[in-house]
Amino acid sequence: MHNHPPPMKRLKQLLLVLCAAQLMVILDITAVNVALPDMAKDLSIEAGDISWTITGYSLIFGSLLLLGGRAADLIGPRRLFMTGLGLFTFASIAAATAEGAGALFAARAGQGLGAAMLSPAALTILMRTFKEGRPRAHALAAWGAVGGAGAAVGVLFGGTLTELVGWRAIFLINVPVGIGLAVAARRIVPADTAAPR
Repeated sequence: MHNHPPPMKRLKQLLLVLCAAQLMVILDITAVNVALPDMAKDLSIEAGDISWTITGYSLIFGSLLLLGGRAADLIGPRRLFMTGLGLFTFASIAAATAEGAGALFAARAGQGLGAAMLSPAALTILMRTFKEGRPRAHALAAWGAVGGAGAAVGVLFGGTLTELVGWRAIFLINVPVGIGLAVAARRIVPADTAAPR
């Protein structure tokens, strides 16, 4: 009974959820870049310090990715995915409502930590669900394309949001997206079979 492969429609939905989560993580690096001058002006942050908005996120995200991958193996990828998604969404609210440099940098570090859980957990789910051969090759191609496209789209997306609504919208947009992804993931992402170690 348990050996049947998941139906194709469910696999496509799963891939969409995983890629959307990865896109949210990538967008948050490039979209914020465009809004830095507005943030610096609005929160009275020195020109030399505002780069910590990017550095804080990238540093924590990049340095904890391997740890996130190991944690996905030990805790379970679905559990880590949901935890990372929750943390990322909560930190996005904190960044959107920040009233000073310290609060903004701390929120960005929180986003980086959430992303370092979310991204490797999503990749682990992808590798476990899509079997060897063409299904996995297609899934990995979509995953890679999202990473590449996210960098380009982020600049456009960040510029548009900052211009029309303000820099806080770049973070606020993550809240409905994060909630939507959490609801979809609970339904679609396969449950972790092993107990957390």
